[in-house]
Amino acid sequence: MKKLNKYSIIIIIINLKSAEIMLKGEVILNTLIAYATKYGSAKKCSEILSQNLAGDVDLCNLKNAKDIDLSKYDKVIIGSSVYIGQIRKEVKEFCTNKLSELTNKKIGLFICCMHEGEEAIEQMQNVFPKELFDSAIAKEHFGGEFSFDKMNFIEKFIVKTVSKKDGKKEAVDGKKSISNLSEERIKKFTQAMNDI
Repeated sequence: MKKLNKYSIIIIIINLKSAEIMLKGEVILNTLIAYATKYGSAKKCSEILSQNLAGDVDLCNLKNAKDIDLSKYDKVIIGSSVYIGQIRKEVKEFCTNKLSELTNKKIGLFICCMHEGEEAIEQMQNVFPKELFDSAIAKEHFGGEFSFDKMNFIEKFIVKTVSKKDGKKEAVDGKKSISNLSEERIKKFTQAMNDI
């Protein structure tokens, strides 16, 4: 009789889990999370999503990706940080170049920004192509972060100046990093993507 090694056991467990899912009639969908980030907020949110989504999940930092084969994915989640009112260039190009393929997938969109409520929703509508935004099943703004330890002098100055002019928010000092990422919104978005 052949002795099993630990890798054989892992493969058997995976195959048993797949068989159990097939018997129950569940369908496992492959998900791609394509994101780009300036200081790491969108990456952090993408990693949280990948750990909580059902099925196989691939993470792709669009800054390092060349051509992505979307044919092996049923669901595609696209996320980006917003910087000076715009999503990252890599995300914008991905959405534009793959628009016809993306509109045939189950789509989720998220942004990381410091705006809240209606301002964040409006910003989200403005940064993604309308056709893609309208076809998305899940859309959410997860909050954002000011990572001052990663910013240069000019970026810190801009953030401090803008925060002073925005009477709705407390002014920032440019020294202590700030995070308002919402675990609740990430969880709600994950649930919506798992339910499809």
